[in-house]
Amino acid sequence: MQQGNDTPLPSKRISSIAYFLFLSRWLQLPLYLGLVLAQCVYVYHFWIELSDLIGAVFSNQNALQHVLDMVAVKGAEKTGNLTETAIMLVVLGLIDVVMISNLLIMVIIGGYETFISRMNLEGHPDQPEWLSHVNASVLKVKLATAIIGISSIHLLKTFINAAAYDEKTLIAQTVIHLVFLLSALAIAYCDRIISQTALHSGEHK
Repeated sequence: MQQGNDTPLPSKRISSIAYFLFLSRWLQLPLYLGLVLAQCVYVYHFWIELSDLIGAVFSNQNALQHVLDMVAVKGAEKTGNLTETAIMLVVLGLIDVVMISNLLIMVIIGGYETFISRMNLEGHPDQPEWLSHVNASVLKVKLATAIIGISSIHLLKTFINAAAYDEKTLIAQTVIHLVFLLSALAIAYCDRIISQTALHSGEHK
């Protein structure tokens, strides 16, 4: 009887430690809340740039000067006009903010769902389509793809305004973008190998 009474004790102690370690996942919650605040900063930044663009269209000199300083288009400062290139660069900047915001949403919602707690959004009409099958591997691939999209916008902005950059900067940004692309392909390939290995292991069992 004594042996039978002593047997559950180690199991209970291990279970308590495991439960405590499992609860430590909530330490990530302040990090995700911080990213929500960062999202608010991007929303504010988006509306500032958009209001400056609209003000520049209606010949507001302060807004126009701010736009020209922001995009740094050569020749536009001399004429003092809002050129098509300047408008395009501002719009690309707005798209860049939106894409970074989308990246934040994926990290916040996907990370919370994967590493902290289930949101139980099944059946909710506004549930993101990607959230229904998200896991750590899927989240890594989606984040890598989003980073490539953001890098593409930055590279396009640089090429449109190539006269404002030296050759080394253009080459460096192109190489960095290619590194991001190769990294995303490597992550996707490794994830595919891991998935196929797990599938084969399950079939053999």
